[in-house]
Amino acid sequence: MRTDRKSSLFAMVMVLAMFVSGLAPAALSQTKTGPTQPGAPYPRTYKLSSGGSVTLFEPQIASWFGQDRMVAWSAISYEAKPGDTPAVGSIKIEANTDVALDDRLVRFRDFEIPEVNLSALSREDARKVTTALQAELPEADKIIPLDKVLAAIDKSQLMPKADNPAGVKADPPTVFYSSKPAVLVGFDGDPIWSPIKDSELQYAVNTNWDIFQQPSTKTFYLRRDANWFKSNDLNSGWVPAGTLPPSLGKLPRDDNWKDVNVNVPGSKISADKMPKIFVTTTPSELIVTDGQPKYTPVAGTSLLWVNNTEADVFRNGAAGAFYYLVAGRWFSGPSLDGPWTFATPDLPSDFKSIPLDHPRSRVLASVPGTDQATEAVLQASVPTTATVDRTQLKAPEVVYQGEPNFQPIKDTMLWQAVNTDKQIVKFGEKYYMCYQAVWFVSDAPMGPWTVASMIPAEIYKIPASSPMHNVTYVTIKESTPTYVTYSYVPAYTGMMVAWGCAVWGTGWYYAPWVYYGIYYPIYYPYYRTYGYAAWYNPYLGVYGRGALVYGPYGGVGFGAVYNPRTGVYARGATAYGPYGSRTFAQAYNPRTGTYAQTRQGSNIYGSWGSSYVQRGDSWAQTGRASSNVTGNSVAGIRTSSGAGAVTGTGQNGRTTVAKSKSGDIYAGHNGNVYKKTGDGWSSVGGANAGQTGTQNGLGGIDSSTYNQLNRDSKARTEGAMRTQNYNNYRSNMGGRMSAGSYRGGGRRR
Repeated sequence: MRTDRKSSLFAMVMVLAMFVSGLAPAALSQTKTGPTQPGAPYPRTYKLSSGGSVTLFEPQIASWFGQDRMVAWSAISYEAKPGDTPAVGSIKIEANTDVALDDRLVRFRDFEIPEVNLSALSREDARKVTTALQAELPEADKIIPLDKVLAAIDKSQLMPKADNPAGVKADPPTVFYSSKPAVLVGFDGDPIWSPIKDSELQYAVNTNWDIFQQPSTKTFYLRRDANWFKSNDLNSGWVPAGTLPPSLGKLPRDDNWKDVNVNVPGSKISADKMPKIFVTTTPSELIVTDGQPKYTPVAGTSLLWVNNTEADVFRNGAAGAFYYLVAGRWFSGPSLDGPWTFATPDLPSDFKSIPLDHPRSRVLASVPGTDQATEAVLQASVPTTATVDRTQLKAPEVVYQGEPNFQPIKDTMLWQAVNTDKQIVKFGEKYYMCYQAVWFVSDAPMGPWTVASMIPAEIYKIPASSPMHNVTYVTIKESTPTYVTYSYVPAYTGMMVAWGCAVWGTGWYYAPWVYYGIYYPIYYPYYRTYGYAAWYNPYLGVYGRGALVYGPYGGVGFGAVYNPRTGVYARGATAYGPYGSRTFAQAYNPRTGTYAQTRQGSNIYGSWGSSYVQRGDSWAQTGRASSNVTGNSVAGIRTSSGAGAVTGTGQNGRTTVAKSKSGDIYAGHNGNVYKKTGDGWSSVGGANAGQTGTQNGLGGIDSSTYNQLNRDSKARTEGAMRTQNYNNYRSNMGGRMSAGSYRGGGRRR
């Protein structure tokens, strides 16, 4: 079942998370002092209440059992008192883990130390040391960066299936192409025109652009930033508007029209400078090149990258087919004008060889069989949880337009409410509502509603062809008379798994519900797969929205949201774009509960507040908090040679331990501790303290340990770099920055 598969993948991520550590030494400040952070460097030293101090080196992944329990090894040293010769050895660690996707942090919990190798101590004394460490390790030191986790995963054992079990579609959208500046004006079906109070004008509510109609002259007006265009035909004939009608200067002075009012009368533009305007009523995408396509060879492949477009476009050789990636799906065509056909399962093998430092290496996440695609699937399978106080949480108000209207959901025994902005299904004599990833139940379509503690299995049969399919990714983990714990995976907000990749949207088009019976037409849309230029952001593990050629309001086809309580529309106040859209400071999608913030998509459960819905990843905030929470702090010190020291301060006092230059101390699975020495390894203690080790090559180290140490060293280096890259990306999130490459940050769009 899908639920079992998700739980298994989630457990696997949590298991892996324990084994990674903080930032590389190069990221440390020489003088900065602050609280223990997920990025604090290793080794970390702790003064034990039982006496002595333990220095813990960076843990290394070993294995996991049942994908819900981790096994790791870590090198340690112990000093009974300051100045003593340290006893060097290793410990084996087992733990469960939790993941905070929004913060890209992982916590290990319930961890145990079942094995210790400290040959300089008696078995009893060694066990006393690790028992004290296990009991006294600060909670803040159990939180680590997710990007370190991903670097440590053995991708070969996690390869996702290349089939499509969820019924996700890949029919190509209409793709427009232009070699000059252009915009795509997309309508969600036929244009829906709404009157404006005290104005002769009407405006389109089901598009992402400011489009007005003046019925007296049968003229349409379109705003693009400060420029205005007009036409007597929506589909063609657009020219600079010139003088605008006086009514455009008399729009209401409220937030709905703020962006329009500040651009009236706007700036003049000549006919030769105006963009090409495409208008569509079906799911569509747009490729714009700056002049004729320009190509850059992709090193080590026969591919050519089309480098003068914001779209992800490649060509297979100078005369080969074009490949266009959008919404996580590849389409191929003989030219940029198409015709386009689905190509993800049949990509040329060269796509797997796109270098990580290529400006568009983000596309690797959409190439089946790559490590990056596996990671994307993994992140798309991690649940987010919250515990709900079922005795206190109140359901949102439910308003129907007229009498409740329920229509059957194909291939199920369910009925869906269509004339409300809430997601409500009927099964038997019960009604179930999923709102912001919490389920409610009622005996009547209007309520009263109570928090649901059980969901019928029939609901989880809703096919991808239904706009209600996303609720099948919200489940109940456990329930008591007072609390219910809910969980959702990113598919609830639109990120699906198909063809061995994480894709945006189901590929199905869900027609909106429209009613013209009152003064304002009522328009309830659903999220869409195409019309966002959706691209995968490897730094955040979410899908982002494309360039401004798609419109100013968060996603094509969704320029306004009808408020059933007030009977009016909110414009520019909602973003239906992919999870992680950064178009608005905060935006809300009533059909999926999706929020978007300027930095990245936020946890759905955060929208409830914290009174009666306790987020399962709230520990991540503690992990980023000050020592007022944990009572611990870490300061990093750099020397001129690059070596450093870490001073750990906790409730038990202070101690300092010297640190080798590159975090080069590792635990072998054989109980020994090794130091990396250029191209080889040298034993420095552990289970066999007398072993001299080797300076180069295998020498006295068995091949299994040698390979394990090299693998762990590679993961440590990669994890440090990826964490640093993410931190660099995050620090630049104040601007509209894309993530084009897995290495070296992004570039502005």
